Amino acid sequence: MSAFEPDEAEWEARRRRRAPWGVIALVLLTGLALIRNGSGEFDVGPPQPAGAAAADGRTPGGIVAEAVPPQPYAVPDRVRIPAIQVDAPVIPVGLDMEGWVDAPPPEDPNLAGWFTGAVSPGEKGTAVVVGHVDNAQGPAVFYGLGALKKGNRVEIARQDGKTVVFEIYGIEVFAKNDFPGDRVYASKGNAELRVITCGGGFSEQNGYDGNVVAFARLAEVR
Repeated sequence: MSAFEPDEAEWEARRRRRAPWGVIALVLLTGLALIRNGSGEFDVGPPQPAGAAAADGRTPGGIVAEAVPPQPYAVPDRVRIPAIQVDAPVIPVGLDMEGWVDAPPPEDPNLAGWFTGAVSPGEKGTAVVVGHVDNAQGPAVFYGLGALKKGNRVEIARQDGKTVVFEIYGIEVFAKNDFPGDRVYASKGNAELRVITCGGGFSEQNGYDGNVVAFARLAEVR
């Protein structure tokens, strides 16, 4: 067990203490709980989402997807996004002292974080997975997130032995100072996932001015 991994009893205690989603949403709606790290130190920036990839709740064929039944709570272990060659461990993250979603340590470029204030991936509600776009050494885990398209899949391996597979139905970039928290984080009534990293323009003074958000819904459990 690593330093990041509480035992099973502690996880259950954390889960039971977790604030109701409506309370958490109030925090996130303020625009404070965003990923703000990212070095932007490279001549060619990360890919940005195409306008045609905006979330509309439909599959690439234009048909509203049929919901897959949500799963019980389980801690996520790993995230895989085959379309952009992501295969990374997942650690729990919360809010930092200033009220932002706390990204994983930037020193490890291949590391993602699951926001423990939301549901676990596969549960009813909206789960949130975050990661850096880059660090001082080069591209990081979600550098290619903006290149994803509708229909691409995100796989989350969980500690209960199941893998929950989410299908992307939208990928967008939002300004941090006008972040639509209600749209991004609110529950849609089924099991959904948001994958978030930095994006948009970059300045030395302020870093990235936006967040790339992938919208996905549960499509398969195996």
